Amino acid sequence: MSARKSSARKIRLIKKAKQTSPVPAWVILRTRRSVRTNPKRRAWRQTDVEVG
Repeated sequence: MSARKSSARKIRLIKKAKQTSPVPAWVILRTRRSVRTNPKRRAWRQTDVEVG
């Protein structure tokens, strides 16, 4: 990937990086383990990010 990215592209990449975080422990405790996994979790090598 090129080192020179536009600001808009960086913002989109940052958003995707935030979405791949796991569910916080306090959410699992509060929902009594009904919510355990993040459905938007994405593997950075396997899945391509369409950010342009």
